[in-house]
Amino acid sequence: QVQLVESGGGLVQAGGSLRLSCAASGRTFSSYAMGWFRQAPGKEREFVAAISWSGGSGDYADSVKGRFTISRDSAKNTVYLQMNSLKPEDTAVYYCAAHLSVGPLVAGKGRSWGQGTQVTVSS
Repeated sequence: QVQLVESGGGLVQAGGSLRLSCAASGRTFSSYAMGWFRQAPGKEREFVAAISWSGGSGDYADSVKGRFTISRDSAKNTVYLQMNSLKPEDTAVYYCAAHLSVGPLVAGKGRSWGQGTQVTVSS
């Protein structure tokens, strides 16, 4: 398994942008598909985006399509989530996760999880 550490969260005004990073330890990072999830207060954790091990394919939740972009840099063992045109409803703790393929991530499953980073969007 890989160990995951998220960073880059913070407070931003509606319409602004943030880039989250998820640093992975372990030499098998490039073998894993990676995903981002979020959990708002009082709500269940939900899928946000996922990217294949090669970076050649991905998937997004409908609520973030066209605004968020997931990418990965295998040389840095890091996956990113670029978030643009942020809305107050994007406020949540964001988690990254790893799995062997994109499908399980889209279904909400992860083999490894980070501790999360808080994103707060003010109106």
